[in-house]
Amino acid sequence: MDSQIVYCADEKYREKLETLREQVRKKLAEPFGEEDYRKAEKELKEARCCYADAMTAEELNEVRRSAGGMIFFAENALALLNKTYFRKGVCRRYEELEAMGRKPDHLCEMIDSVLAAATVKGLKEQLTLLMKGLAACFLQAKRQLPREKKPAGADTLSGTYEEMFSNWHGKMVRAAETGDRHLAFMSLESLNEMLNDIGSEVDIGTYDVLSAYDPGDLRKTADGFGRVLRQYLNEYEKAGLQPARYADVEEFAAAYLKSDRQDFSGETAGFREAGGKAERAAVTDADTVAELACELWPDHTVEEMAAEFQELLAEKEAAVFLFRMEGEAVGFAQCQLRHDYVEGTETSPVGYLEGIYVREAARGKGIARRLLGACEDWARKQGCTEFASDCELTNTESQVFHKAVGFEEVNRIVAYARKL
Repeated sequence: MDSQIVYCADEKYREKLETLREQVRKKLAEPFGEEDYRKAEKELKEARCCYADAMTAEELNEVRRSAGGMIFFAENALALLNKTYFRKGVCRRYEELEAMGRKPDHLCEMIDSVLAAATVKGLKEQLTLLMKGLAACFLQAKRQLPREKKPAGADTLSGTYEEMFSNWHGKMVRAAETGDRHLAFMSLESLNEMLNDIGSEVDIGTYDVLSAYDPGDLRKTADGFGRVLRQYLNEYEKAGLQPARYADVEEFAAAYLKSDRQDFSGETAGFREAGGKAERAAVTDADTVAELACELWPDHTVEEMAAEFQELLAEKEAAVFLFRMEGEAVGFAQCQLRHDYVEGTETSPVGYLEGIYVREAARGKGIARRLLGACEDWARKQGCTEFASDCELTNTESQVFHKAVGFEEVNRIVAYARKL
């Protein structure tokens, strides 16, 4: 950011660098928000992974190796938490850390205590103190975020009770009958996570889910699960919602597919379009796009996707659109031009939908339809008269989406390959 350029082969590269620098300066000048916190939290998670490695290592050098990783990611996390970057190098790192507003008390002393530890036990103790300090610092920063919870209502809770009941009620009954502690605990924890996710956005009260777990009495555990579910049902009904009930799986599947089609076309009585708009992503949005892309394609890491999108976002024949609600990115769509033959088309190039994703909490609000519209508008501006897409034969949800937004199925193929 602050390096002086002493030589540049072509002035266009200097201009490109200065443009990027100016974009970063503007980003750093914006108030600290939810997206900034998530970026910092990602580095904190890496520090926690290194901490876990240190706690399970037995040799001093192995613990020290993991400690180095933990310190590295912890410092990066704090820089992001303070919307800044290190300007002066490692030699003056403590000086820059001390100048940060959001940091654990006695941060540099704690890091120095880690570096001074001479035994495995002592090193692990100091790492634990440092990790606790970091966790407390991040928790305080999260609580200070300018974020108001939405009121419980049909537009924020619809379908959530049914999802909880259908996902885990039967599993809890089975666990109690068979004595399956793993099934009981993981079902409870899944319910706990879902309630936490909803509660982070919507005012639904508090739920003490895991206190229901009794490893010695799984029937009691199942009863506790039922109590939590009834507590949530009260909130559900106060929001004006009644649980949907079905005679069998076939009836549920038919209703689900019908409601999905209606949601995509905007025809349901309860359908409400989300506030916000689809905007083309810039190179500086690569990390944000990568985080969403990894939820769609979980076999890749955020780092891999971020590197890929850094290049993609600079290309002229590709575009990525983000949809933000109240400043938070909740969905993205990726499209590009294809010059080779595309099944079912007659022209070239063809606009092609490479991927589209909307976070679960934001679905049913027309966001995917609007992201697709942005991709199609971009393709028209590139001179395209046709737009295409594809999905796996087994991805029935994607097939429903494509048909609902106007795509026509043109072919079904099976791909083959062999090693040479």
